[in-house]
Amino acid sequence: MTTEPALPDAGSLNSPEPDPGPGTASATQETVETAHFRSPVSFVRRGSRLQGRRQQAWDELAERFVIDVPRAEADTSVDPDYVFDAAAEFGRTAPLVVEIGSGLGEAVTHAAELNPDTNYLAVEVYLPGLAQTLQRIGQKELTNVRVVQANAPEVLTTMLPAGSVDEVWVFFPDPWHKTRHHKRRMVKDEFAELVARVLVPGGIWRLATDWSDYAVQMREVLDASARFVNLHDGERAGDDSPLTRVNREGLENKAPINDVDTRGGWAPRFEGRTLTSFENKAHQAGRLIFDLTYRKA
Repeated sequence: MTTEPALPDAGSLNSPEPDPGPGTASATQETVETAHFRSPVSFVRRGSRLQGRRQQAWDELAERFVIDVPRAEADTSVDPDYVFDAAAEFGRTAPLVVEIGSGLGEAVTHAAELNPDTNYLAVEVYLPGLAQTLQRIGQKELTNVRVVQANAPEVLTTMLPAGSVDEVWVFFPDPWHKTRHHKRRMVKDEFAELVARVLVPGGIWRLATDWSDYAVQMREVLDASARFVNLHDGERAGDDSPLTRVNREGLENKAPINDVDTRGGWAPRFEGRTLTSFENKAHQAGRLIFDLTYRKA
């Protein structure tokens, strides 16, 4: 039996990339149609080679469960003229949940197994991760999951129809720890607008990270957006805040400080998210998990 290396979880990848050189055109000269192609990609990619059971799963299940999108440029791009028809793809009309950066497919397939009346779309750029998701789909005999190898901003900008998604999940996106790389983080103002575009009125955006500074950034972005309302505004503040605990205990290799998080707004752990191998490693490393839940206004 072939032993395959585990897929690095999206949240744990932080390899620096060189900053792009100055372009010949300013940002104000970009069109709306092209600007999203210059946005940070969903997650850092690694190799795309398939072996063993992953290759077998791809060969057996890709035709049925992989969305074969037309490409604009790269192998993770989406032709802007392509629009996903969920009812046609799943053969039914049902609530649609989209997970951005589905990794090995642990969360999305677990949820799909527990909620057969809901449709799920896993968006991932890493081919072995999608193959692993297909393997889980086969093992669980699921019919309500589809996967797509695509860059998230393009999926949210053109591929998914406006107001067609009931929930969007972003669990453990790449934290890009270095300050000079923070601009590469996915959850920013423009990304929030794209998520709001695809959500139905009252739709839910669930986020989770194991790094406090990214959690604070997520909270700032979404609290500042007129498109979203924090479902747990003011909750888990002060001594009950995981941010207060990170500060006081000097977690994440930081020196202890006595800063108290008086703002809060952290959601309880989303029960629909299974404890993935990556989240378990975060716990073992002593990191805390920050959950956020917002509703489209």
